[in-house]
Amino acid sequence: MKIMATLLSLMTALTLQAQNLQKGDYGFLYCHMSGEGEWTAYALSRDGLHYHDLIDGKPIMDTKEHAGIEGGQRDAYICRKTDSGKGYLMVTTDMCVAKSHHWYNYGINLLKSDDLINWTSTTFDFRKGNEIFCDPESPDIIADWSKINRVWAPQIFWDPNYVWPDGDKGGYFIYYSIWSFNEDDKYDRMVYSYADKSFTKLTKPRVLFDWGYATIDADINYLESDGKYHMLIKKEGGHPGIFQTSSYSLTGPYPEPDEKDFVSFEGNKKCEGSSAFQIPGEEGWRVAYIQYSTNPKQYRICQTDKYLRNFHDPVTIEGVKAPQHGSFMRLTKQEYKRLEKWSEGEK
Repeated sequence: MKIMATLLSLMTALTLQAQNLQKGDYGFLYCHMSGEGEWTAYALSRDGLHYHDLIDGKPIMDTKEHAGIEGGQRDAYICRKTDSGKGYLMVTTDMCVAKSHHWYNYGINLLKSDDLINWTSTTFDFRKGNEIFCDPESPDIIADWSKINRVWAPQIFWDPNYVWPDGDKGGYFIYYSIWSFNEDDKYDRMVYSYADKSFTKLTKPRVLFDWGYATIDADINYLESDGKYHMLIKKEGGHPGIFQTSSYSLTGPYPEPDEKDFVSFEGNKKCEGSSAFQIPGEEGWRVAYIQYSTNPKQYRICQTDKYLRNFHDPVTIEGVKAPQHGSFMRLTKQEYKRLEKWSEGEK
């Protein structure tokens, strides 16, 4: 038993922790889809609760340029570039309901920036199948890629342990939901791909988990409190709503969530687009989400304990004109002031 324990300890030590780079304690950037249109907007906050829009909530980039399929960006997720420690990454759902008049789409956008202001992008249209993936020989989880009808809400997690065919180590774990019109595809499933360090190449998706019903809008964070990867997820089967599950491995297995521990403040109103973040100095976590089934919609931020459980004390976000599905990133004073100066110049 002692030998096994020693070997397990050694294996753990040799495995680098998968984690997105956290930096800065001056303020927060809320990067989100605008509730006024399908574009990406910014808002800043010093305390994580009270915000102010940058450039009056207008698009921070040309959506037609950076969403090559439909010209609309939804569900923006932003983080720091972890492999080099310099620069920023973003992923968005390439989708424009206002243009297509339906809730289907065909791909995602991978973006990168050196300053949070100027972005370059690569669009992946999943209908093209093998030609867009860097590992065309890998197995397909979709029988006919031309029948893809949803590729939703991608997010990013740096994995230093992923090994590419050429031996290079480290990749960006991109997780998202997918669905197609193929006969054996019944609902949205959570899947993952890996993007390379250049953030321009993507592997074929693999199934992250399948609980037998639709799941979307996953948000994964590593918690030092228990050494697990905790996932917030919108369940659209069983008891619907925003729930939490966890695993010791980034790629799972993720068991079905505790049906009694979920975002329950909104009663029968529908919620989605959860995003967890920590305020420096606090032991617990904040969880933001959109309550979208009433008019006007409500964007809320609640609290949890250090295990990302026991949701409590929700408040409505302040200072954002049109909040929607998005994400939060801590900022340094230099980054915060640079964005404020840019906003003033753009108005």
